Amino acid sequence: MQAMVRCLDLFCCAGGAGEGYRRAGFDVTGVDIRPQPHNPHRFIQADALAFLCEHGHEYDFIHASPPCQRWSMATRMRPGAAATHPDLIVPVRELLLTCGRPWVIENVVGAPLRDPLMLCGTMFGLKVYRHRLFESSFRLPPQPHSPHRDNCHGNHRISRNGFVNVFGGGGNTDYKRKAMGIDWMTRDELSQAIPPAYTEWIARQWLSANVPLSGVESAAERKG
Repeated sequence: MQAMVRCLDLFCCAGGAGEGYRRAGFDVTGVDIRPQPHNPHRFIQADALAFLCEHGHEYDFIHASPPCQRWSMATRMRPGAAATHPDLIVPVRELLLTCGRPWVIENVVGAPLRDPLMLCGTMFGLKVYRHRLFESSFRLPPQPHSPHRDNCHGNHRISRNGFVNVFGGGGNTDYKRKAMGIDWMTRDELSQAIPPAYTEWIARQWLSANVPLSGVESAAERKG
């Protein structure tokens, strides 16, 4: 009988990252401190760090997207603003290193991730740039990234080449959903999400470098 990889999606918000893992065949459980009524996966409302500390060993694969406000471009433009947002990357990494499971940390460009891989929507045929960094406990192969100019100019209008920004409010929400490959989120939820294509690719890289899905022994089976 085929065993599913049990994936823990920490700081999951509305489930963009988790959806990518689901598409790769993982059984996803999302954890967030706030209610997430639109998250399509199994969901637990809890403090992500506390849940990781207590239950991380019960999962086969862990993804974490700590809040990015401390490292965002908007914060960097306001002197002293970074200090008002916590740095959760370090404590998350420390817990992941002690957990003994394969893991990924995702955050914005500028965040202090170690030897990260950057992914861009252009790598997956999407109409968003949405640059994001990924630090992982396993090797992720570099991806070709053609130079491009952000033709959205920081606004929410659809550019002449069809690209759109998804941060903040405003703009065509239906078009943003299509551009991100997400069809269930509100406008505000989209602004906090990453395209599922990113994590689906990451999941498949890990599977191809380790064992096929049919050969994975789940954490639940090991415990039993």
